[in-house]
Amino acid sequence: MKKILSILLVSGIALNGYAQQLLTIDSCRTLALKNNKELRISQEKVNAAHYEKKAAFTNFLPKIDVMGGYMRTQKEISLLSDEQKASIGNMGTAAGAQLQQSLEAFATQNPGLAAGLQGLLPGAIGGITTGLNSIGSGIVDAFHTDTRNLTVGAATLTQPIFMGGKIIAYNKITKYAEQLAESQHATGMQDIILSTDQAYWQVVSLVNKKKLAESFLKLVEKLDSDVTKMVEEGVATKADALSVKVKVNEATMTLTQVDNGLSLSKMVLCQLCGLPLDTDIRLADEDMTDLTLPDTYTEANVSTALANREELKSLELASEIYRQKVNVVRSDFLPSVAVTANYLVTNPSLFNGFENRFRGMWAAGVVVKIPVFHWGEGIYKVKAAKAEANIARYKLEDVKEKVELQVTQSSYKVNEAAKRLTMAEKNMEKAEENLRYADLGFREGVIPTSNVLEAQTAWLSAQSGKIDAQIDVKLSELYLNKSMGTLK
Repeated sequence: MKKILSILLVSGIALNGYAQQLLTIDSCRTLALKNNKELRISQEKVNAAHYEKKAAFTNFLPKIDVMGGYMRTQKEISLLSDEQKASIGNMGTAAGAQLQQSLEAFATQNPGLAAGLQGLLPGAIGGITTGLNSIGSGIVDAFHTDTRNLTVGAATLTQPIFMGGKIIAYNKITKYAEQLAESQHATGMQDIILSTDQAYWQVVSLVNKKKLAESFLKLVEKLDSDVTKMVEEGVATKADALSVKVKVNEATMTLTQVDNGLSLSKMVLCQLCGLPLDTDIRLADEDMTDLTLPDTYTEANVSTALANREELKSLELASEIYRQKVNVVRSDFLPSVAVTANYLVTNPSLFNGFENRFRGMWAAGVVVKIPVFHWGEGIYKVKAAKAEANIARYKLEDVKEKVELQVTQSSYKVNEAAKRLTMAEKNMEKAEENLRYADLGFREGVIPTSNVLEAQTAWLSAQSGKIDAQIDVKLSELYLNKSMGTLK
């Protein structure tokens, strides 16, 4: 039975260890960078800017467009008016009437000859009239266009030659925009690393404070037990016992608050790392009594910060973009030259009458556009673009000054944190010594309970101050690296 219980106990411990996830600060950073949604969005912005740059380069190359269309119209195009159609279609009738008049005049002048031809002329005139009318109808039908069904197709090639510098400026803008997106992505990565490190060390701090709260609770509970026995023996008062019990309650409440804060801090860290909020995590540094601190601190270097800060790179790129926008605005009021060529095909054809078949032709030429007079619009727009470029440059200069102040301030905080840690360690030594003497004096009965409680409270404050100082050194070093742009 004992063997079975031992096996079950070991299995339970193994399963608990397996379910608990051990995280180092590097693994937390990796998970945060991998799972952060805002970082994914910024990466997609980088991809979009990259393709925008590729699209801008195509403006240097010739473009070919194909267009087609079909149109059904109610009426066709007519080359002859209705009067002309009637005249040509009835030209035989008109010619027959004129011939009849001429024959009648001839008969009047030559009655003998006309009497001999009287039987032949009507038939001949009728035949001439019919023939000419048929020819006229054929001519009218030949001018019939049948353009109610119109099909058009065109292929056009356009090659820019000079567009006032707009294409070159736009390519530079898209190149800077891609670099800007990359710089903003890098800034986002550093912000994620900073937030992750803050949450990581917050958890480490609260884990150690929880241990400290548990130790303090045991300490005051032990004192409470001793005082209770002393009250029973009559060597301590009930007031002493009540004072100690108040401290026990305070220690219990402090432990509860620290435990709740630790749970929330772990949830924050899980959220940053992209883990479920209820994941049971354990940090690699939380069992360390004394955190490993750097022997030497990073020296403040303004030139390094100015060279590495992604925010400054972003502002520099934004300044370049605004400078190129001035060229884009100016190009709208400069001459532009382009070569164009096209091939046009229609049905009905326009090149051999209006025949119902596809026929086409090619054409080539040069298009030149020269703005002449726009009431000073170009000058005003260029000046407005220059003003925006100046704003971007002033922002850059202002941020450079603020970065210098931030680096200096972060350096001071690192030095202050190091001194605070040294003082906290000395205070801890004194508090431990004071507590040892208080405990010894209490056992000997020469020190009252209130002094022991004060010594315990001082020990708790010193130990808590030491933990805060250790975490403060870690975070101040982190902030200094962030201000210098060296947080990788």
